[in-house]
Amino acid sequence: MYIAICLAIALVKLCNGLENGLARTPPMGWLSWERFRCNTDCVNDPDNCISEQLFQTMADLLITEGYASAGYEFINIDDCWLDRRRAPDGKLVPDGKRFPNGIRALSDYIHSRGLKFGIYEDFGNYTCAGYPGIIGYEKLDAQLFADWNVDYVKLDGCYALPQDMDRGYTEFGKLLNNTGKPMVYSCSWPVYQIYAGIQPNFSAIKTHCNLWRNYDDIQDSWMSVESIIDYYGNNQDIIAPNAGPGHWNDPDMLIIGNFGLSYEQAKTQFAIWAILAAPLLMSVDLRTIRPEFKAILQNRKVISVDQDPLGVQGRRIYKHKGIEIWSKPLSPIYHHFYSYAIAFINRRTDGTPSDVAVTLKELGLASLNGYRVEDLYENVDYGILYPNTKIKVKVNPSGVVMLRAEVQFSFL
Repeated sequence: MYIAICLAIALVKLCNGLENGLARTPPMGWLSWERFRCNTDCVNDPDNCISEQLFQTMADLLITEGYASAGYEFINIDDCWLDRRRAPDGKLVPDGKRFPNGIRALSDYIHSRGLKFGIYEDFGNYTCAGYPGIIGYEKLDAQLFADWNVDYVKLDGCYALPQDMDRGYTEFGKLLNNTGKPMVYSCSWPVYQIYAGIQPNFSAIKTHCNLWRNYDDIQDSWMSVESIIDYYGNNQDIIAPNAGPGHWNDPDMLIIGNFGLSYEQAKTQFAIWAILAAPLLMSVDLRTIRPEFKAILQNRKVISVDQDPLGVQGRRIYKHKGIEIWSKPLSPIYHHFYSYAIAFINRRTDGTPSDVAVTLKELGLASLNGYRVEDLYENVDYGILYPNTKIKVKVNPSGVVMLRAEVQFSFL
């Protein structure tokens, strides 16, 4: 098999993004939206509505179930936390019945657990669900988030003009910085401009945002995950160069453990998100997640690929008849030879695993010192392999085989 290698790797320049020094690796945590959406009915569904109880419970489980020790540190509120109106002094207020103790108390609770706290707002007149947006109150809202000791701000883009976003997102990021409270800044800036036919200015976006959305909201289905994988693969020449320490492309939440993905498909989402150096933001009910999906989310070897300090976003290097190969440069580096993560994906659904055989050299692994190769899901150590070594993997339908190939050093 001949594989056209398209891994032109530029040395990653260290950039502080928003000059806040944050998100040096992709953020990891838990986010409410995909799983719990805008459920505000705490009378009939008290255990699943958007409330301080839900976020406190998830914070506790992040600790007691081992997610925090694996690297997940944020508990992020999404839409529908607000009251429908601002206070007389113009400040945002949470829904009083669902957040009776206020947002600062919830923030304090999450911080008391050793975690970080994120919140949602919108660069528009309203949030996507119709709650108050920040337009006209930008400085007040930025300071309020700082007063609430917020660590992460997701700013959506509903009910806003895409042509105003270059200015608006930039200005709000500066206002967050001016508070003196470091806050990760997650933007929806490019996706709304892409929808409007505007070419995003990624040079500005990666300067002013720590992470940003490029594509559709993820839904709880394999079709949705596949569409995101395709988008990132088909547009990688534009998208991938913008990622690096402090500024990340965000393909949206992890839906692993919900209803729409099989076990194989869940492994595939996690592997590709790691290859993409994507934020790892789970949106799942941690109270009921099945053990096999929990194990995927806590796979530290795959997490280490995502969190690699080089921060290089991986690429699709092969696509033919339903088989794809994705590759991500990793540390350590020996001379000019990188280590790599390699993901073999079987997009076919014909009911039988597919065999893929390829030499390391065809994958772009050319160091004559060789590479220690390990299967990150099966925990199989293949030992030291060399560029001309052919490796054969068997990939299940809609599944993945993920390898790490660590370049070996010469001690001569």
